[in-house]
Amino acid sequence: MGDECSVAGMQSYYARRAAEYERIYAKPERQADLRALQDWLPEHFAGRRVIEVACGTGWWTPFAARGALDWLATDVNDETLAIARSKTLPACVRLGAADAYTLEGVAGPFDAAFAGFWWSHVPLSRLPSWLETLHAKLRPGARIVFIDNVYVDGSSTPIARRDADGNSFQQRTLADGSTHEVLKNFPQREQAVAAIGPRARNAQWHRWQHYWALRYDLDGPPRTLRSLPPEGAQVALGRPGGRPD
Repeated sequence: MGDECSVAGMQSYYARRAAEYERIYAKPERQADLRALQDWLPEHFAGRRVIEVACGTGWWTPFAARGALDWLATDVNDETLAIARSKTLPACVRLGAADAYTLEGVAGPFDAAFAGFWWSHVPLSRLPSWLETLHAKLRPGARIVFIDNVYVDGSSTPIARRDADGNSFQQRTLADGSTHEVLKNFPQREQAVAAIGPRARNAQWHRWQHYWALRYDLDGPPRTLRSLPPEGAQVALGRPGGRPD
């Protein structure tokens, strides 16, 4: 019941937050990281048919979809999709309504998947089944990329509480004065890599000051996940660096 209440609350919160959602990207201390992520994303999807899960207002879609063959950006909320539709998007982009947990009605298979700032809002108990659902929409060899927040004191919203399963929650206030408890997890590298399962190969963890990214390819039959090099070895970018906080 707790997970279901959290999911329903999250949908309501983001529907109400839609008009002010993108203000989070104006934080001065995050600008260098944001530019680095915008530059880093497109190469992973070049020439691929991609499903984007929980695209929200479509802030990341124009950056990530550059060079993609076909891009289906999905979200459950009409309010956020309306904002995404108002934007100038690459010609390859289509928008559609879909529940991120079931992806019901989404025709696959795709050869890539992207989710920005969604992983952190999935209850830990639902993460394995959600990843299985996503993987079922993908071809063997598909490329998967997740990006999300690193918790940074003074920039991130403080953690208000944790539940018995280890999920963390924040108290957030919208412009209308309403206060909402929002599930927001901040996984460590080892936790995220363990979660993606035995079909993942070539896993790479990238960490900037305010954000992390996990990129891997989907194997066919189950196999043992390759060991990752020491943290930091994958961060070889020229500069430092959905749903955000």
